[in-house]
Amino acid sequence: MIIRIMEEGQFRLDETQLPIFEQLDEELHTVAQSGDAIGFEQVLSRLITFIKTMGVAVPYTEIIPSDVVVPAENMTLAEAVEILPLTAETPEHHHQA
Repeated sequence: MIIRIMEEGQFRLDETQLPIFEQLDEELHTVAQSGDAIGFEQVLSRLITFIKTMGVAVPYTEIIPSDVVVPAENMTLAEAVEILPLTAETPEHHHQA
C-alpha cells in the first residue's frame, strides 16, 4: 500500500503492517469525529511515526498514485477536516486520494 503523508512524501507499507496501520487510521477517524483536537494530534503523531518507521520511502523519481493520504504532522484537526474526509461515516471513504 502506498501512503502519502501530506507535505512529506510517499511511503510503501507491506501487507503485514496493514492491520496496525488500519487500527491507527480508525483511531484517527474516531478522535476526528469526536472533535478531540488534542487526541487528534496525539494519534496523528503515532500514525505518522508508524508509517515512517515501518514504511519504505518511495523515491521522488517514482511516480505512483497514493492509496491513502494522511494529514501532515503539523496539521490541526480543523485544517485536516477542511481538506480530507476525516469525518466520513463509511470506512471506504477514509483518506482516499
